Parts: sequence; C-alpha cells; structure tokens
Amino acid sequence: MLHLEILSPTSKIFEGEVSSIVFPGEEGSFGVLPNHAPIISTLKAGKIEWEIQNKKQNIEVTGGVVEVLNNKVSVLVK
Repeated sequence: MLHLEILSPTSKIFEGEVSSIVFPGEEGSFGVLPNHAPIISTLKAGKIEWEIQNKKQNIEVTGGVVEVLNNKVSVLVK
C-alpha cells in the first residue's frame, strides 16, 4: 500500500492508504505502485486518480508537485 497525502495551499484534500495512483506529469501521465523508486515530478493540469479497495477516486488539478519516497506519496497542488 501507498500512503497518499494531497495538499493545497489552504487545506488537506486527501490522506489515506491507496493501492495505485496515476498522475498527469508534465512529460506525460505516469503511475505509482507500492515500492516505486524515489521520484520528484511536476504536474500539469489534469486528473490525479487513485484506487482504494478496487474503487477509483480522482481530483482535477491545475498543476503541482509530487514526491514519492518509501511508499509515501506527497502531492502539493495549485
């Protein structure tokens, strides 16, 4: 499992354990699964999608930054 935290400048949008995440990266969409290599990437406008117990959820963002490290995924969005 991955621990996902999505933050905006004014609030915590989501925090919880998820099984997978797909991001709208500046260079194209990319997915993150448990035990992913460490990465820092910028995000473009689009949807961040994650899955919890085979149920998909998503949020529209206008951009941001994501860091993946030791199964913890921190996202700062605009």
